[in-house]
Order: sequence, then C-alpha cells, then structure tokens
Amino acid sequence: MVLSTTWPQVLAWRLRRQFVDPASGPDAVSVVRRLAGVQAQVASSAELAVAVRRADPRPGEVGEALWLDRTLVKTWTARGTLHLVPSDELPAYTAVLGSFRNWEKASWQRGHGVTADEVTAILEAVPKALEGHVLTRDELVEAVIEVTGDAHLRQALTSGWGALLKPLSFLGELCYGPPREGRVTFVSPRDWVPGGPSAPLSRDEGGVRLVRSFLGAHGPGTPETFNVWLYRGVAPKTVLRGWFRDLAPELAEIEVDGRPMVVLAEHLDDLMATAPATGVHLLPGFDQYILGAPRDLEPLLPAEAKAKVSRAAGWISPVVVHQGRVTGVWQAKDGVIDLDLFEEAPAAALAQEIERVAALLR
Repeated sequence: MVLSTTWPQVLAWRLRRQFVDPASGPDAVSVVRRLAGVQAQVASSAELAVAVRRADPRPGEVGEALWLDRTLVKTWTARGTLHLVPSDELPAYTAVLGSFRNWEKASWQRGHGVTADEVTAILEAVPKALEGHVLTRDELVEAVIEVTGDAHLRQALTSGWGALLKPLSFLGELCYGPPREGRVTFVSPRDWVPGGPSAPLSRDEGGVRLVRSFLGAHGPGTPETFNVWLYRGVAPKTVLRGWFRDLAPELAEIEVDGRPMVVLAEHLDDLMATAPATGVHLLPGFDQYILGAPRDLEPLLPAEAKAKVSRAAGWISPVVVHQGRVTGVWQAKDGVIDLDLFEEAPAAALAQEIERVAALLR
C-alpha cells in the first residue's frame, strides 16, 4: 500500500529536516551537510542560511570551517553555482559533475570563446600551477601561461573566467582558498582538504550518494526533481534512473497530492507524523528551502509572487515563510529589515523573527 500525503505536510517536514523549524542545527558543517550544500555566490547569504538554522549561532563559524578546520569547501557544484559543501562530500560531486564534460562540446567552446586545444591546455596547466600553492586569479593566469608557454591563453582566462574554472572544479582540481587582502584565491583540493585525496568514486557511486543527500533534505522527490536540482536536467535519463534503481532498497514510494514520488524509507514514518507548520521564518537569499523545490510548486511559492522571489539573472530573494509557504520577501536596509508581504502573517511571531534575524545581521 502506497501512503499519501499533502504538500503542506511535506513542506512542514522539510522545514524541520532543514533545521528551520525549530532552529536546531548543531554546527555549521552539520547544517551544510543536512541541506545538501549551501549556495554561496553571495557569501553573506550563505552565512545567514547557516546562522538562522543554528540554535546558538556563532559569528565567523563558517569562515573557521572553510579556512581553519577545512571541514567545508567552497567551489562550483550543483547547477554550476558556487556552494559550500562538506569536504568529505566533495568526491561525490566531482565524480558526477566531472562525468558530464560539457566543456568538450563545440557549442560550449564557441560560447566561451575558446578552442578545444585551449581548453585542454588550461585543464592540464591549472593543476600543475596550483600544486602546493595558494594563488589569486591574476597569479593563476600568469602561472598557467608560464606552464604552457602560451601567452595567448591570457585572453581566454581573463574573459569568461568563471566558466573556465567550473570544469576544473567539477574535475576536483580546484576550489576556493582563503581570501588574501580581499581578493579571491584558489587551491588544489588535493593539497587543501585534510587527510589528502580519498579514493575516487565512480560516477554511479557518487550519483547514489547525491540522490540520498538530496532526498534527505528535499524529499520526497523524483528523478526529474533531483536532476533539475543537480544540474538543470542534463544528467542522462538512463544514468539517472540507474541511480534511483541502485538506491531502491533504501526508498519508499509515496504520493504527494496524488503525484508518485519516493522518500528515504527511514524518513517515511517521521514524514507521515509531521503536523502542519505554523511558524514564521525569515530565510536569506538563495536559500536551499527554495532552491531544492521545483520552481512551479505553488503550495510553496504562489504563482503571482514568483516574479518577486525568482528574479532576473537567477537572483533568489530573501523570503518570509509562514505555514511552510512563501508569503513575502524582505531586504535589510541600514540594519533595518524591510518587508514586502503578499499574504498576512501573525504579527507577534513575525516581529519576533524580525528581531532574531536582525540580530544575526549585526
């Protein structure tokens, strides 16, 4: 017998699983691990995403995990965007994302103004340049030119730089290093991650791990919802179905408002026992509660509010959530939180949450 649930119950369960309701994350690394990574192209949003989920947040703990303990890594992963991920989970991402190899396509090379030979030269030179070094962007460009002896690569590396770094991050050859005088630096994960390189995973081993992690934070789900979250649907369908098939002994079937989905079997009873959410929460921009869900999920995001949340150039606004549903957006101006509500929320609970989050922003 397949059990049935509703989206309000699923969203309430996700809020609890994601350490939002209640804010109960034990530490920064545990929060990032539970969320299957935290999007981090805006560093302050990533730090706030962790802080709002901590019962006892501590300023600077994300930076300590990144640059001192090295238990977190900052690099390009899901959807080709910068993320924080636990260092010990990086091999799963590189095993999967490194297998896509979209940089080998002529269309990708034309779009980024490079030739196949230039891509090959860069992919071979960067690991050599980074070996044992922490380099700024400019230093890395010069080091690549020194390794290759090809000054023409300077143009390719300084225009569309981020796009040329992503293949290296997907292959596990590059991640962020500690900032130097306000400038970004890069390191080799082999040098940077404590304990040195672990045994590489196969694509399928990595895929199964990522599916398990995704369902633990954003379940119930389907191969399609996972594929969009992972890399906007580019994983081959046969490969994708294989990952879910390999994980099948750990999965349970469920219907969410009539739609067949799967959830980790160990979470089924907890999900079915979850009461509807009642709380009010302020979540930062690019929050995983939004990014892990389909963009057309109206029980989460009303259609009329979508343009205010999912904006131009992939910008995801900070949101107000009530009863698991997005009921407004917010921004901080000079330390004061300014709300734009499109549905009402309980005044007392909203005021308490504003006070809590404003204190985290100071």
